[in-house]
Amino acid sequence: MKTSKVPSEMDATRRNLMIGAASLAASAAIPLHALAAATRVPANNPSPIRTQENTTVATFTTKDGTQLYYKDWGTGPIVTFSHGWPLSADAWEAQMFFLASNGYRCIAHDRRGHGRSSQPWDGNDMDTYADDMAELFAHLGVKDATLIGHSTGGGEVARYIGRHGTQRVKKAVLMGAVPPIMLKTEANPGGLPMEVFDGFRAAYLADRSQFFLDVASGPFFGFNRPGAKVSQGLIQSWWMQGMLSGHKNAYDCIKAFSETDFTEDLKKFDVPTLIIHGDDDQIVPIGASAMLSAKLVKNATLKIYPGGTHSLGDTSKEQLNAELLAFLKS
Repeated sequence: MKTSKVPSEMDATRRNLMIGAASLAASAAIPLHALAAATRVPANNPSPIRTQENTTVATFTTKDGTQLYYKDWGTGPIVTFSHGWPLSADAWEAQMFFLASNGYRCIAHDRRGHGRSSQPWDGNDMDTYADDMAELFAHLGVKDATLIGHSTGGGEVARYIGRHGTQRVKKAVLMGAVPPIMLKTEANPGGLPMEVFDGFRAAYLADRSQFFLDVASGPFFGFNRPGAKVSQGLIQSWWMQGMLSGHKNAYDCIKAFSETDFTEDLKKFDVPTLIIHGDDDQIVPIGASAMLSAKLVKNATLKIYPGGTHSLGDTSKEQLNAELLAFLKS
């Protein structure tokens, strides 16, 4: 394992960890039904729509009838993106625009039950998320791709490799990712107790709209830190994306991101892997995630962002974009 910086001992209190974990992912004045209708491709038109700007917006139907919305931007070597909870492919637009502008084909889908994808009652678990990715990759002819996953999406990438191997994969990136496992168990004494996630579910059911606002305006972007430069635009974008998720889908996903053990999946990684994490991540604390994952993934490179938040794609955008481009070119 190669590490660019060794973080100092985290001084976060248990209360901060509880708040952060309960805010895991893992966003508005436009009517949501109108937005969804305006951006959805009809089910009877499954073929990608390629524009003159080499941008594709399309849907794909899985074997169980779930319709996945995806974006396909640019041309060149393929980079795929898996988003955090409870967001959508929109969370990756800054990185997709940057990399597509630098000669890469960028593909990102809305996970089942999130964003503009359909909202099936069942299948809201990591195995199904990974199988959905496999079907989409086969449909699009993805090969020699770099898979990038944030938060819950990092778990999705790990489970994809664990279940489907690396035949289509050239490299991988886990950013602020939930693996190996968030939940405290006998094998993972540094994890967070079940009570944290039970509280998370209770807050979600009580008033998920307000809860999403609290998450976005607080620990997700680090806006609760003294001197933080708060962006109402980021807060509203996060809330909007979250509110587009299916109620049961996002609820079920709490169990998926908190209780799934990715240890064996990480051991199956056999491609160059970059693990990126902020040492002030209040959502997925670095000590129980990236520091452990970097020991499980063979020859992983660990990059730690001093003072970095959970949402490095927004709060450390320029640094992250440059980091990703350098890794792709390496």
